[in-house]
Amino acid sequence: MQTRKKIVVLSGAGISAESGIPTFRASDGLWENHRIEDVATPEAWIRNPALVQDFYNQRREQALSVQPNAGHFALVKLEEKYDVTVITQNVDNLHEKAGSSNVIHLHGELFKSRSTKDPDLVYDIEGWELKAGDFCEKGSQLRPHIVWFGEAVPMMDLALEITNEADIFIVVGTSLNVYPAAGLVYAVQKGIPIYVVDPNIPSMHKRPNVTFIAEPATVGLTQLAEELLH
Repeated sequence: MQTRKKIVVLSGAGISAESGIPTFRASDGLWENHRIEDVATPEAWIRNPALVQDFYNQRREQALSVQPNAGHFALVKLEEKYDVTVITQNVDNLHEKAGSSNVIHLHGELFKSRSTKDPDLVYDIEGWELKAGDFCEKGSQLRPHIVWFGEAVPMMDLALEITNEADIFIVVGTSLNVYPAAGLVYAVQKGIPIYVVDPNIPSMHKRPNVTFIAEPATVGLTQLAEELLH
C-alpha cells in the first residue's frame, strides 16, 4: 500500500482575518487599541493581570462568534488524499472547527488556560471567561495558555521535525516576519515544492521550488487544493 504524501501547512493571521478575527498587529502597531507590551508579555501579566485577562476574554468572546472560511475547509479537503499537518501561528480554534485533524499551535491556544505554577497543567476554558480566582489543582492562578513575547515557543522543535518530513509545504496568511515561526521555511528539505498563498507576497530570498499565489486564503487555498487533489 502506497504511503500518503505529507503536506505541512504554516498558517498565520491572514487566514483568520477572512473569518473576521482582526490581524494581530494593525498598521499603528496596536492590537485592538492596546500596546503589545501591555497585554502580551509576562511583564504585563505581573503588572496588570486584570487588564491581560480582560483582553483575552474579549478575544475569546469574539472568536466564539466567527466561523471557519473556505481556506480552512480547503485544508480539510486535502486530507482526502494527503497526510496533512497544520502548524499555525494563530491562537484561535478555526482550523479545528473546520475539521483539520492535526493542528499544532505555535503561539498557544485561546480556549485553554494554564497554571502559573506548573506550565504542564493546561485546562480547556468553558465559554469565554477566565477570571481572577480561577485556580489550578495546585492552587495557583490560571493564565491564558498563550506564548507571550519574550517567552519560549515550546512546540517549535516538534514543528521543525514535522516540517523536515514534508513532501509539500504550504505557507498561508503570514508575512514570514515573526520568528521563530518564519524560520520553518528553512527547515523544508531541498527540492520540496513550497506554495505561498497571500495577497502580499513575502520575500523568500530567491528560494527555488516556490510557487506564489497572490490571493487571499479563501481563493488561493481553494485553487491549490483543487490542483493538488487532481
